[in-house]
Amino acid sequence: MSDELTYHLNKVPGKTYMSRRIVVHDDKKLRHASKVLDLDEGFIYAKEKDEIVIRKTEGGRKEIIAKFFEDSRGVSVVTLQSFNPSKGIPQKTYFSFVGSEIGQVIEFFHNVFNYQFEDGGNVNITDAELRKIILSQTQAKSLVKDNQDLFVEALLTEVTSKDVVALGYRKKQLDVFSRLLEDPEYFDHVMEHKNCRGKEDLWQKYFDKNKWVFGYGLNYVFVTGFEDRKLEQIVQGSDLINKGKRADALMMTKGVISSLCFIEIKTHETALLESSSYRPGCWSPSRELVGAVAQVHGTVASASRNLYDQIRPVSADGNPTGEEVFNYKPKAFVVIGNLQEFVTEHGVNKEKLRSFELYRSSVNDVEIITFDELYERSRFIVHAENS
Repeated sequence: MSDELTYHLNKVPGKTYMSRRIVVHDDKKLRHASKVLDLDEGFIYAKEKDEIVIRKTEGGRKEIIAKFFEDSRGVSVVTLQSFNPSKGIPQKTYFSFVGSEIGQVIEFFHNVFNYQFEDGGNVNITDAELRKIILSQTQAKSLVKDNQDLFVEALLTEVTSKDVVALGYRKKQLDVFSRLLEDPEYFDHVMEHKNCRGKEDLWQKYFDKNKWVFGYGLNYVFVTGFEDRKLEQIVQGSDLINKGKRADALMMTKGVISSLCFIEIKTHETALLESSSYRPGCWSPSRELVGAVAQVHGTVASASRNLYDQIRPVSADGNPTGEEVFNYKPKAFVVIGNLQEFVTEHGVNKEKLRSFELYRSSVNDVEIITFDELYERSRFIVHAENS
C-alpha cells in the first residue's frame, strides 16, 4: 500500500487537512485542502428496462480536494473523488471543477438546500431571480431567529408600524423635554426660534405637540386634545360659555364617559416656596403656586356651575365637532417648578421639601406636579413601551 493511500485512509472525518506550501510560477503560494466523508450508503443512477432509476449502493469514503492560492484564497481546482469501499483505492470516476465553475457549483448547492417549494410542480428560474428569493428567505429566517422575543411580543401586543413611529417620536421629544429642563441656552434658543411670548408660552407649545405627556404622565389615562384646536382653550369664551378665564390645557379623556381635564402650566423655574421661612422650619408655598391652584380651582368651579352636564363643542364656524365631553367632576392639574429647588450643595433641604409635600397633599381636587416629576413619569412610560 502506497504512503499516499495510507495517508488518505488515516484521515479523520470532521477534520480539514491543509498541505504544505508549494511555490509555483510568479512566486505564487499554492496549497491543497482536503476533507473526507465516510458514508454508510450511496446512490447511483442505473438503467433497468429502458428506465433510469436511482439505486442504493454500498457506502464508502469520498474526498473533496481543493487547490487554492494562499494569499488571495482563490480556489483554482476542486475535485470530488470516490474510493472503493472494500479496498480503499480511488475509483476511476471523479469530477473536477475549475475557476469560476467552483463558485457556480457552491451557489447551486446552496440554492438547492434553501429553496422553498410551494407545490409539486417543476421550477425553472434564473440564477439572479433565485438569488433574490434565497437571500430574502434567509434574511427573514435570520431576523426571526435573532429576535424571537421581539416577534413574540409583537404578536401578543399587535404592535404596528404606527406604534414604532410613535415610540420613536416620543423618544426624541423626551430628549427635547430633558434639554429644556437642564440647558438654559437651549431653552432661550428654542424660545426665540418659536417666537414665544415667554417661558410659559414655550412650554405651552411643547405640550401642544406632546399631549401624550399629560395622558400617560399624570393619571395614566389616554388623553386627546379637542379636535383642530390648540391645547390652550378659552373655557369660558364665545365658543363655550361666558367670559375669558383660561385653562392652559382643556383636554378630552377617551372612555365611556369623557371628562374635562384642566391643566394650569407655569414654568420649570417658577418657585415652589417663598424665599424666606414663615416660621423656623416652616415655609409657605410661593405666590405663583398658590395663585395657580386658585386659578384652576376657580376655573373648575365656574365650569361646573355654568357648563351644561353634556357639552357638544362646535368649531369657529359653529359646526358640531362630533366630540362629547361629560362634565361631572373635571380633573385638574398644576404643572409648576422643579424639585431641584430643594437640593443644596450638601444634600436635600428636608424642611423645605416637607413644607412643600404637606401643602401639596392638603390641596383637594388639584394634583400639583413639578416639571422634573412629569419628565420622569414620561421617561418611565417611553422606556416601558420600548421594552
